[in-house]
Amino acid sequence: MSTDVLTRKGEKKKGPLKREDLFSLEEYAVARPEFRKKVMAHKKNRIVPVGPNATIHFEDSLTMQYQIQEMLRIERIFEPEGIQEELDVYNPLIPDGSNFKATFMFEWDDPKERIEWLSRLVGAENRIWIRIGDHEKVYAIANEDLERSTEDKTSSVHFLRFELTPEMIADLKAGAPMTVGVEHPEYTHEATVPENVRASLIEDLS
Repeated sequence: MSTDVLTRKGEKKKGPLKREDLFSLEEYAVARPEFRKKVMAHKKNRIVPVGPNATIHFEDSLTMQYQIQEMLRIERIFEPEGIQEELDVYNPLIPDGSNFKATFMFEWDDPKERIEWLSRLVGAENRIWIRIGDHEKVYAIANEDLERSTEDKTSSVHFLRFELTPEMIADLKAGAPMTVGVEHPEYTHEATVPENVRASLIEDLS
């Protein structure tokens, strides 16, 4: 198996992933150690802590390829139909050029404390925002695939989409700072997006 094949199928791309972008199970068995190391390094430029108990993980084609490859590996999926099912699940989390897609996680190590907090954070997923420079906050469109909250508690994991205006995109590319935050009565925190993350996110935009 050539190095060219491993490199070509392990690079970030824009737009949805296709079957030909993926490693076969045999190829992935060879490529996995190097590919996993690459993805873990890449993810460090896509994560921002938001307060003491939450992180936002900005997704892209490379992070989603890793998720798909791992699912195919674990489930030993090699049939075209099964591969396409995994693509259909994870492709919606790849940015479209005018937005950011992210996985947001509330995190408490103690299970009892986590349950207590999630019951206090109902609706928090709809109060997660980003801001580019002096523009208005952009609130997340949360969990478009399925509802992850009830009247009694929110989920510890949410999938988010942030839609940007052309002006926001232009300003971000021109050097405007970016912040991310949550404004909920029980959890209000914000963070400046570090430059390494900001630079990585710019690559998601058209």
